[in-house]
Amino acid sequence: MTTANVVVRYEPRGAARELFHSRQSEIAMAGPAGTGKSLACLYRVHFAALNSPGIRCLIARKTAVSLGSTTLVTFEKKVATEAIASGIVRWYGGSAREAACYRYSNGSVIVVGGLDKPEKVLSSEYDLIFIDEATELTETDWETLGTRLRNGKLSWQQQIAACNPAHPTHWIKQRADRGGMVMLHSRHRDNPAYINADGSLTEQGRDYMAKLDALTGVRRLRLRDGVWAAAEGLIYEGWDDTLHVIDPFTIPDQWTRWLTIDFGFTNPFCAQWWAEDGDGRLYLYREIYRTRRLVEDHAKHILKLVTDDDGEWTEPRPRAVICDHDAEDRATLERHLGMSTSPAKKTVSDGIQAVQSRLKRAADGRPRLSLVRGALVERDPELEDAKRPTCTEEEITGYVWAVKPGGVLKEEPVKENDHGMDALRYMVAERDLGGRPRMRWLG
Repeated sequence: MTTANVVVRYEPRGAARELFHSRQSEIAMAGPAGTGKSLACLYRVHFAALNSPGIRCLIARKTAVSLGSTTLVTFEKKVATEAIASGIVRWYGGSAREAACYRYSNGSVIVVGGLDKPEKVLSSEYDLIFIDEATELTETDWETLGTRLRNGKLSWQQQIAACNPAHPTHWIKQRADRGGMVMLHSRHRDNPAYINADGSLTEQGRDYMAKLDALTGVRRLRLRDGVWAAAEGLIYEGWDDTLHVIDPFTIPDQWTRWLTIDFGFTNPFCAQWWAEDGDGRLYLYREIYRTRRLVEDHAKHILKLVTDDDGEWTEPRPRAVICDHDAEDRATLERHLGMSTSPAKKTVSDGIQAVQSRLKRAADGRPRLSLVRGALVERDPELEDAKRPTCTEEEITGYVWAVKPGGVLKEEPVKENDHGMDALRYMVAERDLGGRPRMRWLG
């Protein structure tokens, strides 16, 4: 069987059409949510693999978990469906020597992986690289990937990024502005699933655009309108994802552990695991951020993440479980966890100031608070579908001061998409504004 047996139907429009005709070495497909950016890039890689025997391509994201739950699902269900069903494309799960990949019958290969586990991904050479959600990367990540574009089977080597706009000083926009990469501006009219050829919305498009129209603030500007925008009245102006988001590392057992909880059901329940090093720095290294689960089910999930099949803890127990003040939820959590909880210090103004202080660089150039990349243990599909934050990291750049009539900022945050922000503030307030808690275990 050959690749000629496969019929692939795809209608590229606008920026997607430009992508298929471009031979530029670096391209960013940027635009609002739902414009078909990732789909176009996946088709670009798939078509190249079908039509160019023996090439090597890479599809990647910052973390392998996020790649498998999003990008590769789209690839298999919407892009390579017929090729996989016919046997022209086969999945290979990887080995100690070789990365996971899609193998084509003509000898082409599409390697897949996360940059959180770069050994196999960066050990090979490629003709074509596609990075989804590229705003998650650092510019160093991007440039390192560029050094692997030297397989030489295609007459042109290309590195493609797909992303929603972020803040206007993000390295992707800055790189494009100075001519280091070509930015293609994807728009909703480019997506035939949502916009008909005459410009009218499809039924699916009406539903999707209604979700985007409901967004507010900077999330609306970025995800609805496609603007590289900074949030007005941003609370944590010192936040820098290239500084405060760090790669996973082995946490020493002697470091103190903490667990902070912000309760929710319709709104997200947020549980954050923190490690404190010997110098008092805090690291958020694991997170549950999930809607529509009971507290008792969250408690079971928490224990599953920290114990083995015999119920033995696989990491140091938290020094304290610091919670929102809901008495009923706290009692339920204590009963099912088998440990006591401490009420959080919930004063907002001094808590925010304490967080702001920790975000500053210390004398050694490092901040006193960091988020470990990939801390989220599972993505909430309902939140993802609604284009709401799915973890603490995604809340930070939209966490803003409320505004009084006349445009004057209040000294309090907008109470929206702040569940991770509350849990984070509880942790910092406990260490910097409160006393040391007393912990007891319930038998």
